[in-house]
Amino acid sequence: TSTTCEFSPGSNRSLMLVLLFQTDCYRGVSGTIYEYGALTIDGEEYIPFKKYAGKYVLFVNYVGKTLPPSPGAEEFEPFGLVILGFPCNQFGKQEPGDNSEILSTLRYVRPGGGFIPNFQLFEKGDVNGEKEQKFYTFLKNACPPTSELLGSPSRLFWEPMKVHDIRWNFEKFLVGPDGVPVMRWYHRTTINTVKLDILAYMRRRAALEAKRQ
Repeated sequence: TSTTCEFSPGSNRSLMLVLLFQTDCYRGVSGTIYEYGALTIDGEEYIPFKKYAGKYVLFVNYVGKTLPPSPGAEEFEPFGLVILGFPCNQFGKQEPGDNSEILSTLRYVRPGGGFIPNFQLFEKGDVNGEKEQKFYTFLKNACPPTSELLGSPSRLFWEPMKVHDIRWNFEKFLVGPDGVPVMRWYHRTTINTVKLDILAYMRRRAALEAKRQ
């Protein structure tokens, strides 16, 4: 899905900006997500991503001050979808707290009421730049970027900036049950669109596998 916007910032020239709300990842990607893993947000467990072999996995760079836009689990249960969240402070410095503060904020402030995420949260880390987590390097290199522009440099905190970098919090990557990246979504894509894209892909894949049997 794509949208083209035209801007005329006080001149006769127009700037054409293409937003690709969903992009298909490249074919023939070398390697899988199963070569990587991450530490849980409480620091108690290192989880190798091969633990999720055979399942669809949605990777979300997450900011703990808001509830994560995530697809309804019930619809995806037959397909075995797992959602993984990765807090990051590189976008507008929106996640300044340490790992324990992120959990406390969710539990007691927003949304509060003893809230515990129903998906796996991992330790805070970089998703872009010199110190980006290696699995994010893999995911980004496996999929085209979702927008031609990165955004305002004054609100982006990493170097060097690259064309495949994540644009903002809540960009999403879908990885298939074979560990290979499938799709990537722009951070402002509605959760309903993400849900419909994932369900359509899962059903197509299930139909193809049924034909082979």
